[in-house]
Amino acid sequence: MSEKKHEPAPEKGAAPAAADAAGAAAGGGGIKALLPAILAIVLAPAVTWAVATFVILPKFRASLALAAAGELPLPPKEEPKAEKAGGHGGGGGAHGGGKEKPAEPAGFKFENVVVNLSGTMGTRYLKVSFLVTGAANIKELFDAAKPQLTDVTLGVLSSLTLADLEESGAKNIIRERLLAAYNQALGKKTAENLFFSEFVVQ
Repeated sequence: MSEKKHEPAPEKGAAPAAADAAGAAAGGGGIKALLPAILAIVLAPAVTWAVATFVILPKFRASLALAAAGELPLPPKEEPKAEKAGGHGGGGGAHGGGKEKPAEPAGFKFENVVVNLSGTMGTRYLKVSFLVTGAANIKELFDAAKPQLTDVTLGVLSSLTLADLEESGAKNIIRERLLAAYNQALGKKTAENLFFSEFVVQ
């Protein structure tokens, strides 16, 4: 004989109120879930601008100022120059200077001298460029007598035949003839050596 407990029936207006409260709670949770994404979208450009303005640009301006003032470090290029300058004063510098002189020996250059070869009726020619070295003042002596020495050069080269150029050691023979002709024209032994830089037969 159990007694039935009588529970009061819910009011009709209570169910909708509970549903509204649950919906409000769910809606509030949705905004809270999106809040980090919204903050990231809004704050990312502001943080980027701040970093660029206050960190990157000052460093960039400082490096530009150093470059404009010429204070950027360039020791590898400047140190060898100082060593070379110091080396020229000592014994090693004199040795180094001796190595540089052969690169540009004192002398007189004949460039692009073209002559017709003898016996070819103008169909074959020789084109040469060379440097004559010898006495310390050879350049001045050759400059003073340039027309005469040019004529001597053309005379020696145009007397050559195609057979002369085909002989073994032809360049050495031509070298000796030119040196002898220059020394004879100048009246003293001035020219001692001759170096061909171009020797073309066509």
